[in-house]
Amino acid sequence: RMQNSKSKPCSCPSLKLREMVSMYFTMVAAFLVILVVALQGSVPHESDFPYRVPLDPQGLLELSWNVSYPEQAVHFQLLIRDLQFGLLFGMSDRGEFENADLAVLWSDGHNSYFGDAWSDARGQLHMDSQQDYQLLGARRAPEGLYLLFRRAFSTCDPKDYLIEDGTVHLIYGILEKPVHSLQAINVSALHGGLQRVQLLKPNISIPELPSDMKTMEITAPDVVIPSQETTYWCYMAELPEGFPKHHIIMYEPVVTAGNEALVHHMEVFQCAAEFDSFPHYNGPCDSKMKPERLNYCRHVLAAWAMGAQAFYYPEEAGLAFGGPGSSRYLRLEIHYHNPLVFKGRRDSSGIRLYYTATLRPYDAGIMELGLVYTPVMAIPPGEDSFILTGYCTDKCTQLALPAAGIRIFASQLHTHLAGRKVVTVLSRDGRERQVVNADRHYSPHFQEIRMLKEVVAVFPGDELITTCTYNTEDRSRATVGGFGILEEMCVNYVHYYPQTQLELCKSAVDPGYLHRYFNLVNRFNDEEICMCPQVSVPQQFYSIPWNTFNRDVLKSLYGFAPISMHCNKSSAVRFP
Repeated sequence: RMQNSKSKPCSCPSLKLREMVSMYFTMVAAFLVILVVALQGSVPHESDFPYRVPLDPQGLLELSWNVSYPEQAVHFQLLIRDLQFGLLFGMSDRGEFENADLAVLWSDGHNSYFGDAWSDARGQLHMDSQQDYQLLGARRAPEGLYLLFRRAFSTCDPKDYLIEDGTVHLIYGILEKPVHSLQAINVSALHGGLQRVQLLKPNISIPELPSDMKTMEITAPDVVIPSQETTYWCYMAELPEGFPKHHIIMYEPVVTAGNEALVHHMEVFQCAAEFDSFPHYNGPCDSKMKPERLNYCRHVLAAWAMGAQAFYYPEEAGLAFGGPGSSRYLRLEIHYHNPLVFKGRRDSSGIRLYYTATLRPYDAGIMELGLVYTPVMAIPPGEDSFILTGYCTDKCTQLALPAAGIRIFASQLHTHLAGRKVVTVLSRDGRERQVVNADRHYSPHFQEIRMLKEVVAVFPGDELITTCTYNTEDRSRATVGGFGILEEMCVNYVHYYPQTQLELCKSAVDPGYLHRYFNLVNRFNDEEICMCPQVSVPQQFYSIPWNTFNRDVLKSLYGFAPISMHCNKSSAVRFP
């Protein structure tokens, strides 16, 4: 796996030494025999592992972890409620079992073994010559077996996964029969799956909360989770009449006990203030019965995804809601992931908002960075990593930001199904200064608002550049930008303070230059592509024969052509 070029250089041992280590391992019966005994010394407390997530839909495997930035390592505690003959746990680029980095616990029916292994492109397991999953101990408890192990972020082992900021795809597999060796494990026949988490949580000190803090729960009203794999459930809630302006200062998930593995992510949206009322609704978001007007409830107040903790606003800012010019209507959206198709499960999950009437010095704001939702930005079919970039230019920040600048403290990245990486960088005087948020293993199925490790200051004249990488290997026609799930987006919603009028700072390629591209393609193309003005941009993209020339010229166009800039105020009015 590629070592990130910016990560710290490691002193990796030479191969000869590693071969000797490998032989030494083989000679000393390569594997650590686990004695399942209570750990000597103290048993770790729950508080030692603040982050927790169920790995499988039944909740038989539960992972807890903590992050040590001084040690540059993650400590894992894995609870196995129903141990059979062992299990695989590890990480891979996108959750595949091929080219994965694994910790394996297995039994031949007499003895148990633990080791660091890797799988090749065929899914065949191999013992790793460098053992980087370090077993710290194991203990039996009434609820099952606890395994404790640690892993450094970066190990200098080409077979190991580099743990970095952003999404990590964790994989697990359960061994249901004894195996006589590691090589005998057939990965494709395993009962297994994947879970996405942000492993490297920011080490943020929790701000002091005010004494007049109140809570409000926006929760589903005891709904029956549909017996299908994926459901987006929508529920309309409303604030009390005459509810004055407050600041939301934190929020956390409320998940119905027993449904921890089914509630995948949740969001609370505020509706548009221009409508006096919104109809009540409680049902699937894609239902024909859902009132059209609910599409105007898009302003995010809170977003949570599985494995995330409570979200805190910085001490000096809060998210305003209530009061004049703010809608009383809220829409809760819950994504239920029910792959085992449980029937009749009831759920009252949602989000608990903590708010205060004592307003903080600053209102927090949310700004959209990246690409405008337009079909002029397109990705050819059959691409493994096609890059599109959206700009928030120096001219826009110069006009719209206060002289003292703004502070970005959180970010939520967003693409549709073809998105694989999203990175936003801050550039000043033509030089990249800082990464605002980067997710190099991004998944459209795991979008959460993430608190940044450090607040990013943005001043007038700075640029914010957002780059998205897409994979369209499974598609036979071009993918254009737009709102549909099979169209694409490239967005970073940044949370910042103090709030400004700038709600959207995005770009797209200049449409005139795209028209020149279509003309050029036509000139070099045997069959006529209709370029008449009445033919839509998507139709023109769909009719292009995607040979290497047409692909390369489109890449160059997006790299060099002038851009059309959208520097918008809240009301969708542009800054002059």
